[in-house]
Amino acid sequence: MSPVTNFRNVAIVAHVDHGKTTLVDAMLRQSGVFGERAELVDRVMDSGDLEREKGITILAKNTAVHRRQPDGTEYVINVIDTPGHADFGGEVERGLSMVDGVVLLVDSSEGPLPQTRFVLRKALAASLPVILVVNKTDRPDARIEEIVTESQDLLLDLASDLDDEAAEAAELALELPVLFASGRAGIASTEMPANGEVPPGENLDPLFDVLIDNIPAPKGDTEAPLQAHVTNLDASPFLGRLGLVRIHNGTLSKGQTVSWCREVDGEPVVEKAKITELLATIGVDRAPAESAVAGDIVAVAGMPEIMIGDTLAAAENPVPLPRITVDEPAISVTIGTNTSPLAGKVKGHKLTARMVKDRLESELIGNVSLRVQDIGRPDAWEVQGRGELALAILVEQMRREGFELTVGKPQVVTRKVDGKVHEPFEHLTVDVPEEYLGAVTQLLAARKGRMDQMNNHGTGWVRMEFTVPSRGLIGFRTDFMTETRGTGIANAVFAEYAPWAGEIRARHTGSLVSDRQGSVTPFAMIQLADRGTFFVDPGDDTYEGHVVGINPRAEDLDINVTREKKLTNMRQSSADVMETLAKPMQLDLEGAMEFCAADECVEVTPEVCRVRKVNLDSTTRARERSRAKARDANA
Repeated sequence: MSPVTNFRNVAIVAHVDHGKTTLVDAMLRQSGVFGERAELVDRVMDSGDLEREKGITILAKNTAVHRRQPDGTEYVINVIDTPGHADFGGEVERGLSMVDGVVLLVDSSEGPLPQTRFVLRKALAASLPVILVVNKTDRPDARIEEIVTESQDLLLDLASDLDDEAAEAAELALELPVLFASGRAGIASTEMPANGEVPPGENLDPLFDVLIDNIPAPKGDTEAPLQAHVTNLDASPFLGRLGLVRIHNGTLSKGQTVSWCREVDGEPVVEKAKITELLATIGVDRAPAESAVAGDIVAVAGMPEIMIGDTLAAAENPVPLPRITVDEPAISVTIGTNTSPLAGKVKGHKLTARMVKDRLESELIGNVSLRVQDIGRPDAWEVQGRGELALAILVEQMRREGFELTVGKPQVVTRKVDGKVHEPFEHLTVDVPEEYLGAVTQLLAARKGRMDQMNNHGTGWVRMEFTVPSRGLIGFRTDFMTETRGTGIANAVFAEYAPWAGEIRARHTGSLVSDRQGSVTPFAMIQLADRGTFFVDPGDDTYEGHVVGINPRAEDLDINVTREKKLTNMRQSSADVMETLAKPMQLDLEGAMEFCAADECVEVTPEVCRVRKVNLDSTTRARERSRAKARDANA
């Protein structure tokens, strides 16, 4: 492959489920990346099992679209598909460090949402040109003209909070063409269609033309000394760890000796390294290449310990680039080895503290927004991330890899500012039918939420915007879906650190706790059916301290779910009455982490997730409750 100098590096950013990955699919298909016999798969960029199951993008990935213009000039458009969920904001920030422009995708009905504001602020702060694309114009409830106005108002609003350079970027974005698209139909146009209709046209050519005309070519000098930034990591079964690099200056060749500028224990270190393999991206695949020039994004092999943020520089007189920085994490959980009586029942599971620690450290290599803190225990660590979902995804990946874990209740990461405790607050946007307006407002008021704005679009739905402590959103999803009968849509993004908001009691129910080890029996569950809702089925294993259900009252209740029916040799005068058990509530990992009380944690194994008490002994728990009541009475 000969190096091509006509590059356009662009990130596609949007709120979750606004159609980024579907649009990238259409771009790849229309660029001729897939062969005639290739099996076409929807959402080809969502390559992970969890991404496909949950229908969201978790990791930022790049692809390259080769485009030949009518005048014969060939362009390479490097596209970064970024996550739309706020919990994976670190991936977005990392993706923006690789590009020279941004395509902001906005749903034609939902309009700008919290993650839209977050990614737009980051793009403007980096002075990147922003091209607005209103997607899903064929939605029946589309309101295209209003969405364009709302998006431009958001641009101006953000520009007023940022410096002069960012304000200029916002003004430039207002002058750029607005595109209207249907990613599913594979059509884009600069002409505004009627609400609910596909844009005029046959393909995505207008989008490609706007990108080539309005996204600036990469800055950089091919004759200058080499400077290449490591922005992502991948792995190959043949080549080992791969570093995905954006070349800022110079030329990078296979077999070249470079200066590898990295950090070891926080200290800068420069080592000589050889590029054993150079891979260029073509569509979703990588192919060997001999060289690459400034502006391109390529993968390199030869450095088994390469990390995100490292710089590959000229062998003589190396000049490292600034390391990638992302916003600090706001939520933490304690992850440790499984300490329940049922630990290790299945052979082949990964149980030891060393295995768990090595896995958490390996996660830090590619996940720039994660932190692992030592809490002074040999079998547990505090893991900090952007939100509950990001931490639940990590635990779910470890569970599928065969680990047995104990996961604590999510907590917020606090800071001391002028001697006072500050906690993270989030900007929450809620869309609900009008009849649930009062219920949702009351629910968030109990969680210290403050309403900032409310809009009624006249369609029977209301949009409300709140500022809520991050603590108030832990366990919020279940209550919200219950109150709105599953119809509500809620999205949140980190806003700021502010003074501690006081006590928040999000859960008003207690737990049904097993008081002994054994197997759950149908007889015991029938006798206890009026005590609450159960999580277990007859035949399931249980142990002392295992939370087997929900007590409608606020206090915990110890029960015997292993009790068996006493049999006698006397014949009964009447036949047994058939009794049916209510279907137990199924708790997945995210649901279990949300449900946890302050003194509870989650036992995670590849087969099952159980909620349990941190302290399994009922006598010790009773003493702790008595002491807590005495302290409250004295206070």
